[in-house]
Amino acid sequence: MSSRRVKHIELALQGGGAHGAFTWGVLDRLLEDERIGIDAISGTSAGAMNAVVLVDGLMTSGRDGAREALRRFWSRVSNAAGQSALLTDAWSTFFGNWPMQGSPLQLYLDWVGRSMSPYQFNPMDLNPLRDIVAAEVDFERVRACDKVRLFVSATNVRTGRLREFRQSDLSADVVMASACLPLVFRAVEIDGEAYWDGGYLGNPSLLPLIAESPAHDLLLVQINPSRRDTLPTMPQDILDRLNEITFNSSLVKELRSLALIQQFLRQEEAPPAHGRAPLFRQIAALRMHRIEDETELAGLGASSKANTGWSFLRRLHRIGYGVTEDWLQRNFTHLGRRSTLDLSHYLNE
Repeated sequence: MSSRRVKHIELALQGGGAHGAFTWGVLDRLLEDERIGIDAISGTSAGAMNAVVLVDGLMTSGRDGAREALRRFWSRVSNAAGQSALLTDAWSTFFGNWPMQGSPLQLYLDWVGRSMSPYQFNPMDLNPLRDIVAAEVDFERVRACDKVRLFVSATNVRTGRLREFRQSDLSADVVMASACLPLVFRAVEIDGEAYWDGGYLGNPSLLPLIAESPAHDLLLVQINPSRRDTLPTMPQDILDRLNEITFNSSLVKELRSLALIQQFLRQEEAPPAHGRAPLFRQIAALRMHRIEDETELAGLGASSKANTGWSFLRRLHRIGYGVTEDWLQRNFTHLGRRSTLDLSHYLNE
């Protein structure tokens, strides 16, 4: 296919536990469309996992290899969780899913989660997900990738600041740091610094894409619902909503900042575009897009982020794939021309 017909985008992939399988469906459909080139990806938590798996597959066998690598990764996640019912129930409880409501095991695990840290109840720092990521991804190959630029975010525990790991720094530890929920896993140490989940400060981080990617069409894949019309009144529902707000707050702030800067750049009378600082030129040229399915994902509930059953992950994949199919039908012609996400909306909230 002629390169003149390819529209280049950059992807920002949110984290959200098992709901990352929605993003798998989105990526599957995008990879299927050879009219679209992916120049860069910024990912956090499950978004980071999807990103490194995609790039590794792309390096080995192109688009088809990336699609197969993503399918194999999510299948392996499901299989690992299903090998032990007790382990599945334990992780579900720690993540806020209550399949054993009222049972002695649920009450015990609830007490452990509230009374002990992962340094106490998991002294060996066991994490099957780390083993899957290490087995499925050749990070030496990912670091050498010249097809897609990669950025993975994590939160520095000591400084409370976001660190955006560049491609040359990526490893299984970096990805696990990006997905490290501090009440479930021990902090991940990298070069003497401890890190927690990147979603607290960048879910996902947009700035490295804007500043360093040659593409100007940024496609956000959002899996955490922004809006819920029903007031939560039960304890678990309140906690679920608090988590959703927390893990969306950094994204909302970043989108609002971009909207303010773009508004200022449109209104300024002084120097022409070529006289601006490089970052301002990139922001002025930015075209924002978003793929989401707030109705479907909000209807599943936050606790379903711990559900790794294969039928559920496949359902999420189908939802993501279908939403992306619809999005491409409506918006492909706008890529390279204009934004399809109105950032001014974030100025009025």
